[in-house]
Amino acid sequence: MVFKKVTAVVEREKCHPHKCQHECIKYDPLNRKTPDSGFHLGQHGKAEINEEVVTEMHKVYANRCPFHAIRIIKLPDRLKEESLLHAYGKNQFELFGLPSIKKGEIVGVIGRNGIGKSTALRILSGNIIPNLGKYEEEPNTEKIIEKYSNTHLGEYFKDLYAKKLKVAYKPQRVELLSKLYSGKVNELLKKHDEKGIVGEIVKFLEIEHLVEKNVEELSGGELQKIAIVAAFAKKSDVIYLDEPASFLDITSRIKMAKMIRKFKGKAAVVVIEHDLATLDYISDEIQIVYGEAAAFGVFSQSKGVRRGVNDYLEGFLPDDNVRFRKYAITFQKPLEKFKTEKRTVFSFPELRKSYPGFTLKVNKGELKAGEVLTIMGANGLGKTTLLKLLAGEEKPDSGKVEPTKISFKPQYVELPEGKVREYLMKVAGSSYTSGWYQQHLLEKLNIQTVLESEMKTLSGGEMQKVAIAVALSTDAKIIALDEPSAFVDVEDRLHVAEVIKEFTEKKGVATLVVDHDVQFLDYLGDSMIIFEGTPGIEGKMFGPCSKEDGMNKVLKMLEITYRKDKDTNRARINKPGSQLDQEQRRKQQYYVN
Repeated sequence: MVFKKVTAVVEREKCHPHKCQHECIKYDPLNRKTPDSGFHLGQHGKAEINEEVVTEMHKVYANRCPFHAIRIIKLPDRLKEESLLHAYGKNQFELFGLPSIKKGEIVGVIGRNGIGKSTALRILSGNIIPNLGKYEEEPNTEKIIEKYSNTHLGEYFKDLYAKKLKVAYKPQRVELLSKLYSGKVNELLKKHDEKGIVGEIVKFLEIEHLVEKNVEELSGGELQKIAIVAAFAKKSDVIYLDEPASFLDITSRIKMAKMIRKFKGKAAVVVIEHDLATLDYISDEIQIVYGEAAAFGVFSQSKGVRRGVNDYLEGFLPDDNVRFRKYAITFQKPLEKFKTEKRTVFSFPELRKSYPGFTLKVNKGELKAGEVLTIMGANGLGKTTLLKLLAGEEKPDSGKVEPTKISFKPQYVELPEGKVREYLMKVAGSSYTSGWYQQHLLEKLNIQTVLESEMKTLSGGEMQKVAIAVALSTDAKIIALDEPSAFVDVEDRLHVAEVIKEFTEKKGVATLVVDHDVQFLDYLGDSMIIFEGTPGIEGKMFGPCSKEDGMNKVLKMLEITYRKDKDTNRARINKPGSQLDQEQRRKQQYYVN
């Protein structure tokens, strides 16, 4: 891929002219000749620069920004001006292309956070009218129809803007639905039940107990399920699903994936998802989005599922001759470890904890130095309660947990006010300045660019990674992480797993991780605990056991079989009824490592 056009990107939310010395303006040599001809403060009160004067030398002056708000990047030469679909403004994000819309097919979309996936869905659903890069002009629907007149999107936009096309759109931020709707869930679903299938879908997903609840009482996972049901209940030609697996436990993810395939009918479905195993299982085709976060995004050609995911992991698109990442994402098989007895960091006896209507039974177990113990199971079985019992935040009704210091990252992250750098320095102490800490934590978690940011301004993914860094930096024998992959994209999930493993081994601590991404836990864990029972009524623990035994038990409970891709070693869920699926079921071998 040839790079030619050099452009500047200013992330306005990170630009704080009242807190800096205007370094980008002061050191730009263009301003010495003619004031404001280089970097200057625009009408928004933030740094900006005219595109036609940007050169590679501006990298030097952009790098002086103490908030990492400015980047000088090269756009691929293949991105012509006529392929630009939408721009948010001067020196702002630009989107090139859109996902494919195929009747009766499910197209999975994969790509990093911040490169236009959600923007594309908002354009296709009519919530945004693209400006074709003319951000100073009023968007014009006729120009969009004309631009795509020779493609299938021409008819699509013509019907969309004429309101002849019916679209169902499940947004990413489902947690906001409780602020938009009130009343009973069944009343809300009844309004959307244009196909008369709500009852059937509710029964399929086993969420009959939710319909009598008030919307404002629902958890994030419950809101997600209701939003998906509402989307499929509408009479629609196209269904857009933005991250349908977020907030869902492993059991619900598989049920949701099966439901999407069963009830899609003749509609075209587009799904954005970071859980690779789930996306692989749902999709008929894959479309990759590449680019740079907050800078530009490009939709590739549609591909077969296996090839599409593998091309994404490789970071190279052969059909487009595009290398969009310098490295490949690989899922290395774990090296055979010497069978040496590891030091026990912490042990706990059988425990029992009861709440009104719910009882948790915990087996005795040991946590070993340098090992990651992963925890899986449906929501409502007591996984988080176990972490709180071990952390001393909850007291067991029977059994005794010896006091010990545990660094605990909760499921729902709340960070104090202040800058990221100051908080990490306070928690990590002298370790913060070490090269190992900077390289193996801050760089791998990709949080250097937000170190000067106020924590209240962080995105969900940024907040999650900072919280992980805080938990790992805290001096404790045990690290407990509740859903560390939430809001984190595919590439960063692998980095998060690597950081957790490296810190666990280097510090000689024991780490417990609760999560619902099978790929993430399979890559991360040394051993497992499985939770069984009836959600909200009774939870009981199986294990600790080997990862192989644990994964086999979980997958059998989910009624799915699972294999490793021969080229990338990534987790793949077998299509139901396939030859490999049937063969593994006969052997009771649900998990193949």
